[in-house]
Amino acid sequence: MTHCSDNDEQSDDRAEKANRNQKRSKGEKHVSFPPDEQIVSGFAEHIDADTKVDSCLTLTEVMVAYQQSCSRHQVQPRAHILQQLQQGVCVGGSVKCLDLKGERLDQRSCEALEVVLKSLHFDFINLQAAQLEENGASSLLDMILYYESTTHLDISDNSSMGTLCWRALAHLIKQSARLSRLDVCNVPVVDYPAQSLSNALLTSRLTVLHLHNAQLSGMPLYTLVRALKSNKALQELHLTNNLLNSYQDALYLGDLLHYNTTLQTLELSSNDVADAGLEELCDGLRWQTAGLKVLLLRNNQITANGMFHLAKTLPMLKVLQVLDLGENALGNEGIQVIREPLMVNSSLLQLGLTQANITCEGAVALAEFLAEGRQIQQLDLRQNQVKVGGLMALCLALRINRSLVSLDLDHIPPQEQLHHDDTGALGNTERRQTIATRQNKPPSMPQRAAGNGSEQEGPGFTLLPDQPVTYWNHHTMQLA
Repeated sequence: MTHCSDNDEQSDDRAEKANRNQKRSKGEKHVSFPPDEQIVSGFAEHIDADTKVDSCLTLTEVMVAYQQSCSRHQVQPRAHILQQLQQGVCVGGSVKCLDLKGERLDQRSCEALEVVLKSLHFDFINLQAAQLEENGASSLLDMILYYESTTHLDISDNSSMGTLCWRALAHLIKQSARLSRLDVCNVPVVDYPAQSLSNALLTSRLTVLHLHNAQLSGMPLYTLVRALKSNKALQELHLTNNLLNSYQDALYLGDLLHYNTTLQTLELSSNDVADAGLEELCDGLRWQTAGLKVLLLRNNQITANGMFHLAKTLPMLKVLQVLDLGENALGNEGIQVIREPLMVNSSLLQLGLTQANITCEGAVALAEFLAEGRQIQQLDLRQNQVKVGGLMALCLALRINRSLVSLDLDHIPPQEQLHHDDTGALGNTERRQTIATRQNKPPSMPQRAAGNGSEQEGPGFTLLPDQPVTYWNHHTMQLA
C-alpha cells in the first residue's frame, strides 16, 4: 500500500511540473533575479555616489551631471534649470532656490532631475504651475523625500494632481525631517486630498502651511481641524480665500483655538467669517493661555456688531500680539465699542485698521486709547477718512504715549492741510503725512530704516518728512 501511494505522489509531481511547463510555454510572466554579485555591486555604487555628494559637488559638476542624466532619459535639458545652476551660489552643498515654476515636467523630465536633487539641498523648491503628470509628480516627491532636498516646497497651481501624487505628498509631509514649509494654493483640497493631508499632519514636522484658495469650506476644514487639534509642530496656518463661512467653518476654527496651543499665526483674510463667525473665534481665543499671537481677519464682512464680541474678549487675552481687522466696515461705532477694552488689554502690540470706514470721530477714540496705552507699538489707519481734526488728536496722544513705534496714515490732500502754524499739533504745514518713531524704542522692536531725507527732532520722538514710509508689511502684519 505504501509503495502504491509513493507512485501516486510521484505521478502527481510529474503532472504538476508538466502543467507549469505548459503555462510557461503559453507566455506566462515570471520573476527572475540577477546573480548576487550584481546586486552587491549595485549597492556599492549607490554608496559611492552618496559619498561623492557628501564631498560637495560644484554647481558646474552638477550641471554636467544633469545634462548627462537628460541624455540617458532622452529629454532635452531645461535651459532655465541650466541657467540657475550656472548662476547660483552653493554654500556647503546648499543653494537658495530651485525655481521650476511654469516648467512642464513629465515623468522623464522628473527622473532626469534626480541627479540635481541628490547632489544639492535647496532652501526653496518652486513647483508652481509645473503641469505635473501623475507618475512624474509622485516620483519627484519621492526623490525630494529620499534626499531631503528642501525646507520649503511650493506645489501650488497644479490642479491635475491625482491620487498617486497626493499619496506621495502625504508621505513626504509625514516622513521628512527637513521640510518645514509647504504651499498648496489654488488646488482643490477636498475628499481624498483633504483626508491624506490631514492624516499626514498628525505626525508631521511642518511649521508653516499655506492653503490659499483650496475650497476648504465644510467637511475638508473639519477634517483638517480634527488633525490639527493634536498637532504639536505647526506654528502658522494660512487659509485666505477659502469661502469659510460664519457658521460651521467658524465653529470648527473656534474649536481649533480651544484645543491647540502650538499654533501662533492664523490667517483667515478674504473669507466670510462675519460677525457671527467672529463670536465663535472669540470663544476659542478665551482659552488661549499660550499659542496664538497673530490673527489676521482682513476683508471678512465684519461690522460694528462684531466688535461687541471682541470687546468681551480683549481684556482676557494674554498672548495675542497682532490683530488685523482691515477692510471690514467697522466704522466709528465699532471703534468706540473696543476703545476701552483696548485700554485694558495687556498683550496687543500691532493693530491693523486699514480701510475700516473710520473718520475723525473714530480717530479721536483711537487717540484716547493711545494716550492710555502702555504696550501698543504699531497702528495702521491708512485708507480711512481721517481729516485734520483726527490727526490733531492723534498727534496730541503721541506726546503722551511712550510705546508706539509707527503710525501709518494717508497723505493729506493739499486743500485740507493745516494753514495755521501756531497750532503746535502737526508742526509745519508742508508735512502731508506724519509718522512718529520713538527714539526710546522698546528692546523687542528692532530699529527700522527711516528712509531718505533729513529728520526733524520733536518732543520725545522724531518726525520724518512727507515721503511715503512704511515700517511694517500691512499685508501680513508679521511680528518683527
